[in-house]
Amino acid sequence: MGNAKIIDGKARAAEMSESITADVAELYRSTGIRPGLAVVIVGEDPASQVYVRNKKRMAESCGFHSVQRTLPATVSQEDLLQEISGLNSDPDVHGILVIAPAPASG
Repeated sequence: MGNAKIIDGKARAAEMSESITADVAELYRSTGIRPGLAVVIVGEDPASQVYVRNKKRMAESCGFHSVQRTLPATVSQEDLLQEISGLNSDPDVHGILVIAPAPASG
């Protein structure tokens, strides 16, 4: 493994979180803007629920404004797009992450 370099992922993630937290605090101090992340989750997939919960926890710990919308798996595309459009119009939301189940293969 001549040139292989071992990276401590947990330590690197902690460094990044500290840096992001400081950047968010400075942005808020200098502009009054707090970055906002919205997550729209479709359905009740347990793995997706854990993923979203972790994203929300991390965003909040870094000082982000965090919004979550949970929609049923039966939501129509029109209603999903309407939810996204509403979040897109919210001046406190700067990014939207949509978590939806993959289409069934068959």
